[in-house]
Amino acid sequence: MGVLIDGAWREEELPQETGAAGEFKRVESVFRDRITADGSSGYKAEAGRYHLYVAWNCPWAHRVLIFLALKKLERAFTVAYSIPGLREQGWTFEANPQFPDCTPDKVNGFHYLHQAYAAANPRYTGKVTVPTLWDTSTRRIVNNESSEIIRMLNSEFKGIAGDDTDYYPLPLRGEIDSINEFVYTRVNNGVYRCGFARSQQAYDAAYDALFAALDELEVRLGRNRFLVGDKATEADWRLFPTLARFDVAYFSIFRCNRQRIADYPHLSRYLRELYRVPGIAATVKPRYYVIGYWSVKKVNPSGIIPKGTPAPYLEEDRRRQL
Repeated sequence: MGVLIDGAWREEELPQETGAAGEFKRVESVFRDRITADGSSGYKAEAGRYHLYVAWNCPWAHRVLIFLALKKLERAFTVAYSIPGLREQGWTFEANPQFPDCTPDKVNGFHYLHQAYAAANPRYTGKVTVPTLWDTSTRRIVNNESSEIIRMLNSEFKGIAGDDTDYYPLPLRGEIDSINEFVYTRVNNGVYRCGFARSQQAYDAAYDALFAALDELEVRLGRNRFLVGDKATEADWRLFPTLARFDVAYFSIFRCNRQRIADYPHLSRYLRELYRVPGIAATVKPRYYVIGYWSVKKVNPSGIIPKGTPAPYLEEDRRRQL
């Protein structure tokens, strides 16, 4: 999948992402600065100052696209959208007629995302990931941790955002944080722990933990409309990208095949309801999920991309419109 080693691109993987028992261990993001409303962090919230590198097919980047839509911040940021699939040098930005909704980097002119990382730190060693938040004033990467970027979008752009709805309200923060930790460990990262496992033991443990978590969420959503009460919060929008990709990609390529989200009555109802929130459907690109995940060589060495795009929530929504 490729990494930077002392600022140079290598077609390698970080050895620390595979544990002794063959389990996948995600390495934490490195760039962790913050944008603040008052600029006390050194990065002031301003329209037009910040640039985002994202990919439609990446679930972590999807979180950021969702919050841009929910907060009506699309005009406050410039965005470069990678073409789907892992290319020879990682996330790639170019004008490609096959993917008209994937745009080149018109701010820095970088063809590959690793060029932004090397520009920010010429000796950088590590993964090159989307989303990446770039400051055009200092020409530095501010942050590449999606959970922190969405918090900034939620809270620091009042007066700039077109919608000031708070998706991380103070009275609910404890419960949201608890659910976020459960969902991240068992579901968001759980599907990757299945897909990238290097031993049967590691895969079996990840698979069992994933479906135990989905079973628990199914029960919870049988009692509640959303994860925390009757209004969507940050917790829901952190779960949504994984659910949107599950039947399309994870069920097959990551071997998460006990059952589909479509087979869970409450989870599938919940997925469809979130999908219908204004602005969200435009962030969902199921065909890109197929292309993106089946392009990962370590799970699909042949590189053959399936022709089908199984997204039951889209089919049901189309039937409703007839």
